[in-house]
Amino acid sequence: MVKRQTALKIRQAHRYLGIFLGIQFIMWTVSGLYFSWTDIDEIHGDQYRKTEMAHSSFEGLKSPSESSGMEVHSVELKEIAGEPYYWINHSMLHHARTGEMKHGLTEAEALSIAEKNMIDGLKVEGVERITETGNHHEYRGGPLPAYVVSYDTPENIRAYISIEDGTFRTLRHRDWRWFDFLWMTHTMDYEGRDDFNNIILRVFSLLGLITVLSGFVLWYISSPTIRKFLDPKKKKKKKTKKTTV
Repeated sequence: MVKRQTALKIRQAHRYLGIFLGIQFIMWTVSGLYFSWTDIDEIHGDQYRKTEMAHSSFEGLKSPSESSGMEVHSVELKEIAGEPYYWINHSMLHHARTGEMKHGLTEAEALSIAEKNMIDGLKVEGVERITETGNHHEYRGGPLPAYVVSYDTPENIRAYISIEDGTFRTLRHRDWRWFDFLWMTHTMDYEGRDDFNNIILRVFSLLGLITVLSGFVLWYISSPTIRKFLDPKKKKKKKTKKTTV
């Protein structure tokens, strides 16, 4: 049998580990519930984007190599404020008719792109040009510079458009921000959110395993049935009683 002092130490370790890890266990549970009860498409904000967009047809376009005057490895035809542009070699934007090189979007063009992608009825609150983002910014990892189009809605919707190539990159809203916060607490990656190999998560996972195992140990050493089964004195007394009878 385990000595009383040893059992007391196991009980204290289990108690203090439970207190230390309790908040993180709650966050893991709450975030897991939130993830299982939410629609990922709604988190992405698909309900705020047009499901079908009209695509314009253009005539009189030059070839991409003629427009840029260089060897073309990749090309994408884009529409910016009703005008056709070639995005060539992932680095240059040229007008598809005149061949003129375009150096970034204007604010009006960004609004036009946002209007084409977002559902009707949203009121624009403001437009901002950003050139840098921190590790916790909702547009972290996106190409910069970019325009941020903010909408006057309870969900605090923001659309992000890349200035360099005129692409509608993404949108962010209230539910996405909650998801992002809970995802951070779930992965315990407080920098980039997606690193499952970070040291904090590893430590808390090991401590969580130790806490669970210590709970099983406590059950084992404190169970009356187990103690009765393992106590040789009680076994002997029981056997003697039967012999007497």
